[in-house]
Amino acid sequence: MSPGEGASGGGDGEYGGVGQTRTRLPDRPGDVYGGARRGRSSSRSLITVVGVVVLLIAAIAFANRGGDSASSDGNRDSKAGAAPTAATGTRPVRTKEGTIPSGYAHDEQGAQSAAANYAVALGSADMFNKARRDEILRTIITPSRVAGFEGTLDKAYSPEFNKKVGLTEDGAAPQGYTFVSRTTPIGTKVTSFSTDRTTVDVWCNGLLGLAGQNSTNPVTSSWFTITMQLEWNNGDWKIVQHSQQDGPAPVPGDDRASSADDMAKAVEEYGGFTYAR
Repeated sequence: MSPGEGASGGGDGEYGGVGQTRTRLPDRPGDVYGGARRGRSSSRSLITVVGVVVLLIAAIAFANRGGDSASSDGNRDSKAGAAPTAATGTRPVRTKEGTIPSGYAHDEQGAQSAAANYAVALGSADMFNKARRDEILRTIITPSRVAGFEGTLDKAYSPEFNKKVGLTEDGAAPQGYTFVSRTTPIGTKVTSFSTDRTTVDVWCNGLLGLAGQNSTNPVTSSWFTITMQLEWNNGDWKIVQHSQQDGPAPVPGDDRASSADDMAKAVEEYGGFTYAR
């Protein structure tokens, strides 16, 4: 999400948090990714610098496609009652404002879908660029709170801050490196609901770091839960405020970390999803 940003304008909580495991030395010299497992030290130092960058991606559960017709499928059983049962749930949103899904259902499922997609947007690499960050905020924040969010985040994402993370002053990755900032919603939960205001918890896994040979901030993961208060505004759910706490975090596995080249290639080749409950 954002460094120093826990709620609208004033900030509600601290962000960050990283899993811990043993570290294996790289398989080949100069590649900090080569054989290293996910380690806490480099990630913790980066998250400490980032402060409150919320790595607000994985899949929540796509809503049903439903409505399949049995008449055109010659392989489908023609016996009465043999048609497959349609999945339940609200259909995924099919419109976007820029790159961010919009037009959510005015119910609990719609609020959960909005919170999951907004978590992804706020944890993206675009938040490190002023123009793209402002576009994101205008899309997902309730209008009366946009100015407060912009002011707080402009101070947080300063040129000095970007340099500490390893980026250029305007938030770009240095030549030869790929900046990774992604979020995977693992699940969502509504903790309060009314037709006007809803609070949703989003359990997330995040990735943050620079993929590249000799990177001092290799891509590491963290686990956290985002709490978003949403309001129904002008036909859609919008964020009023948000906060974050660490975890729940699973026990780290024994997966060998990928090389810097493999990580950069994966980030460039694998796109994101639209999330729906």
